[in-house]
Amino acid sequence: MDVAWLARQIGDPSARGIAAALTDLIREGTVTAQTRLPTVRGLARELGVSSGTVAEAWSELRRHGMIRTDRRRGTVVLGPPDVPRPIRYERLGHWGDRLAIDLTIASPDTALLPPLEAALAAAAGAQGLNDYARETITPGLRGAVEPGWPFPARGWLAVGGGYEGVQLLCQTTALPGDRIAIEEPTGARLLDILERTGAQIIPVACDEHGPIPAALEQALRARPVAFVYQPRGQSPCGHAVTEERSAELAALLEPAKTLIVEDDGIGELSVSPMVSLGARFPDRTVLVRSYSKSHGPDLRIAVVGGAADAVERVRVLRSFGTGWTSRILQDTLAHLLGDADVRERVAHAREVYARRRARLAAELAARGVRTGGRDGLALWVPVRDEPAALVTLAAHGISVAPGSRYVIGPAPRHHLRLATARLTDDQDELSALADVIALAATGGGRISPSP
Repeated sequence: MDVAWLARQIGDPSARGIAAALTDLIREGTVTAQTRLPTVRGLARELGVSSGTVAEAWSELRRHGMIRTDRRRGTVVLGPPDVPRPIRYERLGHWGDRLAIDLTIASPDTALLPPLEAALAAAAGAQGLNDYARETITPGLRGAVEPGWPFPARGWLAVGGGYEGVQLLCQTTALPGDRIAIEEPTGARLLDILERTGAQIIPVACDEHGPIPAALEQALRARPVAFVYQPRGQSPCGHAVTEERSAELAALLEPAKTLIVEDDGIGELSVSPMVSLGARFPDRTVLVRSYSKSHGPDLRIAVVGGAADAVERVRVLRSFGTGWTSRILQDTLAHLLGDADVRERVAHAREVYARRRARLAAELAARGVRTGGRDGLALWVPVRDEPAALVTLAAHGISVAPGSRYVIGPAPRHHLRLATARLTDDQDELSALADVIALAATGGGRISPSP
């Protein structure tokens, strides 16, 4: 593309103006896919602006999927703007219809979920039903969750699931270009969410006890606006933060102003105690607790509780859309949480999930494949070669999630994530499954244990 021609099409030489002008040209077809754009320096010189201004415009276009920078070809047009997609999450497990065992998505076993009929009937008479007053959380639901909350929360909100809660907190805390510290590896959907916000992701390495203090200390030097982590049942690795580790992290976070976002994704299904930094920093910690896996995905409920200003920002943003979560669904969950029989059923499910996870881990360990973690609904399995392992498992009718979807950049080691919630309870079938997974993981050799 001729740089002088492009400069003449740009009336406003600000970063936003450059991005808007090029978007119009691409959208109307004047600039077509595979067109190579001028260099940042060349266009900046032609427009009489800094290279940083053009680079910022290019970053905005790249974020909306309109351009791509290739070292050999330079910056190339891809096409009109598209709806941003959760690329990592969408790529999990598209293996066709012939696979017999799906270990891709860590969804709950429907046979272990509590029945909803009585709770829904009770919630049909929810206080304020069909009132357009926007209620952040019903009195019944707050009364059910507050006694077990690990720190005194000043703000409360019911949202449509755990990931929505984390997404809204990140979206209302970080501006494009801000930094957010997060565990690595971490949830694939969470990485999709953070990349969509335009935030710069600062990885924090983990071990068996959660985020490593030295790694968090390094991340805090970048002055992140938020630190997002999973205190227990960490996905994909199964870590759980201990009291000792939490104290070490708190000492590092003490002088910072970073918002602490705790993602309690499996909530009451966790076998680990909840150790929250909110006990030390209640004014800048927000806990997002999901009830989808424990009480039912179709309830679409998570509770956000913590720092009042952070929760208020989420409430304001939600007012542009849904405004509030259905009172019927909120009070359905409240009824379930207060039902003694349901509590016993959830406790039973917790034991079953823990047993299934532990049994597969033991079977793999007996075959030379040692996994880490002690909590959660998945296993983080080290493999010699990720693509080869995926193909081997698919050939045996087994689908799993590639570990590369759970890291920010190129992974130093190869892994697979295996969902364990729906594993078979038949010992012979489990042994046969472990044989295939071990074959895929080792390729016939041996590998070192997962960190």
